[in-house]
Amino acid sequence: MPLDVLVPVERRRRRRRRAGASSLTLLAVAGLLAAAAAGVWFGLQPATASHRRPAGVRRATRPPTRPAARAPRRARPPRLLWGAPLLAGRARVRVLAPAAILVDANSGRVLWAKRAHERRPIASTTKIMTALLALREVPWRSTVTVDRRATRVPLVREGLRAGERVAAWKLFYSLLLYSGNDDAAQLAISAAGSIHAFLRQMNEEARRLGLRDTHYTSPSGVIDRGNYSTAWDLAALTRYALRNPRFRRLVRTKRIEVRWAPPTNAKIYVNNNWLLQTYRGADGVKTGYTSKAGWCLVASATRRGRTLIAVVLDSPTMYADATRLLNLGFAHG
Repeated sequence: MPLDVLVPVERRRRRRRRAGASSLTLLAVAGLLAAAAAGVWFGLQPATASHRRPAGVRRATRPPTRPAARAPRRARPPRLLWGAPLLAGRARVRVLAPAAILVDANSGRVLWAKRAHERRPIASTTKIMTALLALREVPWRSTVTVDRRATRVPLVREGLRAGERVAAWKLFYSLLLYSGNDDAAQLAISAAGSIHAFLRQMNEEARRLGLRDTHYTSPSGVIDRGNYSTAWDLAALTRYALRNPRFRRLVRTKRIEVRWAPPTNAKIYVNNNWLLQTYRGADGVKTGYTSKAGWCLVASATRRGRTLIAVVLDSPTMYADATRLLNLGFAHG
C-alpha cells in the first residue's frame, strides 16, 4: 500500500492550495512583465490615429519666436542732377576756373562740366547749407539772444554783441548778403544748441541728399581744412535749396536796410554777388573767398521761365566765367 494513502486528506488539500497559489503568483509576475514590455513597445511606436490624445488635451508647444527686427532702410537720396554734359562737344566756352559746372535747375540736367567731381575748399558757399538747415529750425520772426561763442569766430563778422537780442530774419539777410561768419555761428547755435551739433546735422543732410564729395567743418566756410565740396555737389545742393521760397527771396535780394538797437540804430546789407547788378535775369546765389579756396561763385539766373545754375571754383575771373556759362545755357535752350 502506498504511503501517501496514510496522509490525512486535509494536508493533501493544503499542498494543492499552496501549489495553486505559487502558480497564480508566477502568472501575476509574468503578466506584469508582459504589460511593461508592451508599454515600452507602444511608447517607441509613432503616433497613429488609434493613439490620438483625448479631446481637450493639448500638446505642449514652444512659444512662437518673433522674427528679428529689420534695420530700417535708408531712403534713397533724391536725384538732383543727372546725365552726361549735354553741350559737351557742341559748343566751346572759355572757363578759367579749374572746376565748374552748368545745370538746368528745372530738370536737373547737366549741360556743361569741367572737373565737376573734384573735391575743393568752398569758402562761404558753405553758407548755402547753413541757411537751408537754419531756415527749418529757427523761426523767421523769432528773437535770438546772441551767444558769446558766436562773437569769437574769425573774420568776417558783422559785429554781433554777446547778449543782444536780434530778430532772426536779420541774421539770415546778413548771412547770405554780407556773409557774416558770426551770423553763421549764431544761427548754428540757435538751430542745434552748439556749433558741433549743427555740423553733425550739416554732414547728415549732405549724406541724405547724396552729396558724396561734401564735408563741413564750420558753418561759415572760414575753415578750409576738411571743409570741401565739388562743383557738382554745390549745384545739386543749390537746386534743392532753391525749392525753398524764402531762400530764393533771400539770395536774390540786392540790398536791404534794417533797423537795429542803439547805438547802431540801422544796418545796410548789400549783396556781394555782383551778377545781380550786371547780368539780366540773375537771381542768386552765393559768393565765397579764402586764400586757399580762391574766388568761388554759385550763380543762378532765370529767363523765360528757365532757371540755370552755374558754379565756378577757385576762379581768377569768377563773374566772367559764370557769365559765359549762363550765356551758353540760354543760347542752347
